Amino acid sequence: MVMLRLGTAALLGTARHAAASSRTVLRLISASSLSLSHSPNVSQASYLHLPHSRSTFGDGKHSFITQNIRWMSSATATDISDRVLKLRELMQSPKYNVNAFVIPSEDAHQSEYVADCDERRAYISGFTGSAGLAVVSLDSAALFTDGRYFLQASQQLNSQWTLMKSGLPDVPTWQEYLVKNLPPGSRIGIDPLVFTATDAINLEKELSKFGSSLVPVPNLVDLIWTDRPSRPARKLMTLTTATTGKTHTEKIAQLRQELDRKSVAGCVLSGLDEIAWLFNMRGLDVHCNPVFFAYAIVTQDTVSLYLQEESVSKEVKEHLGSEAQIKSYEAVYGDLKSLSKKLKDDSNNKKKFLLGTRTNLALSVALGKENAVEMRSPVIDAKAIKNETELKGIRQCHLRDAAAVINYFAWLEDQLLRGSKVDEADGAEQLQKFRAEQKGFVGLSFDTISSTGANGAIIHYKPEKPAAAVIDPKLVYLCDSGGQYLDGTTDITRTLHFQTPTAHERRCFTRVLQGHIAIDSAVFPDGTTGYNLDILSRRALWSDGLDFRHGTGHGVGAFLNVHEGPHGCGPRLAYNEVPLVPGMTLTNEPGYYEDGQFGIRIENVLLVRKAKTKHQFGGKEYYGFEHVTFVPIQTKMIQKSLLSNEEIDWINRYHTECLEKVESYLEKGSLGYQWLKREAIPI
Repeated sequence: MVMLRLGTAALLGTARHAAASSRTVLRLISASSLSLSHSPNVSQASYLHLPHSRSTFGDGKHSFITQNIRWMSSATATDISDRVLKLRELMQSPKYNVNAFVIPSEDAHQSEYVADCDERRAYISGFTGSAGLAVVSLDSAALFTDGRYFLQASQQLNSQWTLMKSGLPDVPTWQEYLVKNLPPGSRIGIDPLVFTATDAINLEKELSKFGSSLVPVPNLVDLIWTDRPSRPARKLMTLTTATTGKTHTEKIAQLRQELDRKSVAGCVLSGLDEIAWLFNMRGLDVHCNPVFFAYAIVTQDTVSLYLQEESVSKEVKEHLGSEAQIKSYEAVYGDLKSLSKKLKDDSNNKKKFLLGTRTNLALSVALGKENAVEMRSPVIDAKAIKNETELKGIRQCHLRDAAAVINYFAWLEDQLLRGSKVDEADGAEQLQKFRAEQKGFVGLSFDTISSTGANGAIIHYKPEKPAAAVIDPKLVYLCDSGGQYLDGTTDITRTLHFQTPTAHERRCFTRVLQGHIAIDSAVFPDGTTGYNLDILSRRALWSDGLDFRHGTGHGVGAFLNVHEGPHGCGPRLAYNEVPLVPGMTLTNEPGYYEDGQFGIRIENVLLVRKAKTKHQFGGKEYYGFEHVTFVPIQTKMIQKSLLSNEEIDWINRYHTECLEKVESYLEKGSLGYQWLKREAIPI
């Protein structure tokens, strides 16, 4: 699943605690002239569950339910226009008096994928992609998003919205847009809970050059969202070392060593995946991401874990033991304010607290700038490098996942060749059923991208009835999907044709495959980044004047978020900051897309490992990749004449691996078994 992020976010407390949280945050940030309050959650969200979505955990006491229906607006263009009108009325009111209001995609924890109650940007714009940012002024509305979503956004936005294609020449950033399109002296409203401190400070500096200012206000979208879903607070599950490899006590000790090395007194954690990993717990508060709403403060002597009361069970308390004190989710702001005062009063204290770069402005202000040092959370780095237990689980779950995907492709091919009508949503549901048959399946790792023909060019397409297209066997079919298992997280894309592909489709597919093989086969010295390797995935495409507008790869969590940093592979400079090291996961997913025609992508999950080389120039270690995804790549889509002998050998070796590793997971003689046997035949 392709990844590219734009930054910043949005989050609020539960309805029961909203008013109290509002007063708390207002008090905390009054010194910074912030005027902030939580708006209440109005109605209980309605969630439906498909068959096969329940998994029972190892001890038989836990059940993890996949949330299959997110909040998705069925709003018409008129509905969207009315929402923008109401927002502008609030903006012009004497209480707020702002010339523009900025609505990012993420939540207060800077999550890429958010709970239904935090889908503010989707609510106000109608654009439902996972990444983007909306700017609403008194006379304009602009939606900024990356290349994955250009086509989708152009289809979903109504005429009052301007699509800003981020990254293209002559397209300003949203910050530049604010400066260029608003008169000097303007007031730009933001919700401090959804902006990082860094983003807010940088924007304030830029605006001040033109006499404009950044104005913290309540989230104005929440104030007009009358049927906003409630914040989920589902029961948490605990993990053992059988899947994590380390106890949470060991992880906390490791974190404390790192904090000591960095000469800081403690750290504030707000990333949901960081907290889930550190405490060996999982939840279901965010669709397809096994995380829960929480904050944590860790010092050398204490650990405070801030949870929603409804999520805490006796089992959670026993799991944490005396290691962590459980506190109310909203109490983090008051505790940081108290900590700030304590640090100020202690004249002997020389150390500061580490704030991660994903920390929101409200948390930063509560602690106080003078008490904080901002840098990437050490938990992010520790989480990215999997231990041997996690690596074993990742390898195992990918074999079971491969069996599910193979069974699905065989089933789909059989249905289509029989003349049955299967639409994209039906296909996605059937694939989920095959996954649910596998041991340890918990749910999807993201909404399945099941796309036929032109829909494949919508990079993060999501089929929904009644609009889902019938899968046409005469067209290219792209399927990007993944599962959450107790022992790992999967992400795989395959592109198929069920009849005879055109010469152009085969050539494009082969160029994508050559890029995939180049990444998989790469050997590189210690210190190499995904930015350095990215060109390998594009070189063959470039030879035909083709390219793709997304990164080549991203990290994958261990029964955690399907998109994981801090590393990745792509042309963005951010991918040049973190070298690839053994233990990291990385997807390998080059692609090519023609609007109105088709989409092609081939994706495997890789593990970074040490490579055996004849020499070690400069005394450096050399690394390579181990692929853990084992589903055949359709050979009828390959134009063999374009391939080198080495590339042909790679394909044949890979298909032999698929056969040897997955055959035993399939019922002998079944459609899936026969499909695997046929697709693994050497070319």
